[in-house]
Amino acid sequence: MRRRDLLLLGTAAIAWPTAARPQTSGGIVPVIGFLGSGSAAAWQPALFGGSGPIRQGLSETGFTEGKNIVIEYRWADYHYDRLPALAVELAQKDIAVLVAPGAVAAAKAAMAATRTIPIVFMIASDPVESGLVSSFNHPGGNVTGEGYLNAQLAPKRLQLLHEVVPKELQAAAALGLQLRVAEVTTLDEVERVFTAVASDGKGAIQLSVDPLFGRFGPIVAIAARYAVPTVHPWREFVQAGGLMSYGSLIRDAFRKVGVYAGHILNGEKPSDLPVERPTHFDFALNLKTAKDLNLTIPRTLLGFADTVIE
Repeated sequence: MRRRDLLLLGTAAIAWPTAARPQTSGGIVPVIGFLGSGSAAAWQPALFGGSGPIRQGLSETGFTEGKNIVIEYRWADYHYDRLPALAVELAQKDIAVLVAPGAVAAAKAAMAATRTIPIVFMIASDPVESGLVSSFNHPGGNVTGEGYLNAQLAPKRLQLLHEVVPKELQAAAALGLQLRVAEVTTLDEVERVFTAVASDGKGAIQLSVDPLFGRFGPIVAIAARYAVPTVHPWREFVQAGGLMSYGSLIRDAFRKVGVYAGHILNGEKPSDLPVERPTHFDFALNLKTAKDLNLTIPRTLLGFADTVIE
C-alpha cells in the first residue's frame, strides 16, 4: 500500500456576489468597497459584526459603518475567477478606498480594476514577491496593506508537527516518500483528502493559508472525525478543537486592514503607508485533542507554546 505521509492543503477558490445597498445618514458619507474572497455568511459577521477586527480597526481611526461610512460588499464565495469582475464593479462606484484582504487574487483583481482608488490588501505571502508593491517601506502607487507572512511559516509548522508525530515523519524519510500537495476548493474535497490520509493509517496534514480554511469549526470537525494529526495556520483552529497551530494573529491582521482604510479616509496616501508585517508568531496547542489522538506533547513544546488549551 502506498502511504501518504504528509499533505499540504491548498486552494484556488470561486462565487456569487452579495451586494449591500448603501445607506447614508445625511451629508457626504465616504464609501469603502470591500472585495471578499470568502462568503458573506462566514466572513461578514466575523470581520464586521460586533467586535469584528475590521470594525475595530475602523473605529480606532474614527469610523463606524452606518454612521459616518458606508461599506459596499462584494463576495466571491471562494470562487476566485469571479474576483476581477467584482473588483471592476466596485471600482466603477464612487468609493474612497477599496479593501481586498485574504488572497493575492483579490489584491491583484483590485489592482487591475483601478490605478487611482487607494487599495488596502492583506495576504499571507510576501507582497513584494507577489508583485503587489515595490517594497515594504515604500509600497508606491495606490496600494498598501498587511503582509502577515503566514505562508513562509510552512517549514516551521512541519518541524513542530514532526516533534508531535515523529514516527510517521521519520518513517517517511526512511522510505524516501515525498510530500503530497492536495489542491481543494470545497469542504467536500477537504474531507476526501482527510479520508485518504486516514485510510493509510499513517500520516498528518498541514493546512495552507487560504480563506477557504477560515471555516474553523467544519475543518476541525473533519480532522477529528478521521483522527488525522493536523497543524493549522491560525490559533482559532486550536480554540475550536484543532491539534496545533503556528502563525501570526489573523484577527490582528484584519484589524490593521481597518486601521489602514481609516488612515486613507483621513487623508493619508497609500504610498506613504508602509506595508505592515507581524512582530510576533503564535504557537498554540490543544492537549485534549492530543489525548484524543493518543499523542504525547513533548515538554519542550509545552514550554514554547503561547497558548495551551487543556
